[in-house]
Amino acid sequence: MATDRNSDDFSGPLKRLLLVILVLCLASVFLVWRIDSPRVERFRARVVDAVVPNMDWAMAPVTGAVRIIRDFQSYQRIYDQNRELRRELRQMTAWKEAALQLEQENARLRDLNNVQLDPRLTYITGVVLADSGSPFRQSALINVGSRDGIVDGWATMDGIGLVGRVSGVGANTSRVILLTDTTSRIPAIIQPSGQHGLVAGDNTLAPTLDFLEDPDAVQPGDQVVTSGDGEVFPPGLLIGRVAQDPGGRLRILLAADYERLEFLRVLRDHGARRVTTPSALIEPEALPGSDTDPSPSQEPSDG
Repeated sequence: MATDRNSDDFSGPLKRLLLVILVLCLASVFLVWRIDSPRVERFRARVVDAVVPNMDWAMAPVTGAVRIIRDFQSYQRIYDQNRELRRELRQMTAWKEAALQLEQENARLRDLNNVQLDPRLTYITGVVLADSGSPFRQSALINVGSRDGIVDGWATMDGIGLVGRVSGVGANTSRVILLTDTTSRIPAIIQPSGQHGLVAGDNTLAPTLDFLEDPDAVQPGDQVVTSGDGEVFPPGLLIGRVAQDPGGRLRILLAADYERLEFLRVLRDHGARRVTTPSALIEPEALPGSDTDPSPSQEPSDG
């Protein structure tokens, strides 16, 4: 018990002495660091040169922590920039899609203006409102009707080829039966062979080519246009090109883009297409009603 009491008597003054010494040291350092004197400045420089280079090991954790904080801030800025770039990319993708649609629409409108038609034919352009394609019927609805002078049976085209014919006219709308419909039968001529045939729809995008005079004269790749036979359509309208399916049957690859029917040109066809003057290949005396055509009352005389 006496030994513990003696140690307590010495530890108290020792702690106070050490505290006083520490305070004096700190005060001395403070005074030395604050004194503005060239000699003291040189002393401070020697102390810094002696102590600071040897303190790298103590500063390493602090330096590492500062770098981690800076890296985190940099990553945060990169993340924010990346998120902003993704947002702008989504906007640009939407703008690109809109630009492509406008470009395609503009190209189709230019095609409508560049198609060379018979000068006697005029046309009116309508917008496709709906497509009622089904396994049993292929048709489209356009926004022009009787108020625009549309008549049943008129041909319709897109920017390149024949699409179908008007079948059903309302005041403000008309229905177009497409060439792919099973009820569609179009007299056609194949170039350059000059063979006549019938383009028959079968609810596929490649109608069949039937009733050819000489099928061997028709080759895949030949151009198919309307012949004008039966006055169904004006002659010379492009339909497509001949192709052959795996079964050997001749079909038509349509020139019109049936996947993107947005505008249709309705051809105004006023009047019938009939021959009004005789051909030079026909003998004049063979023409009925001509001056050289003998009538039944004009019998050759014996004299």
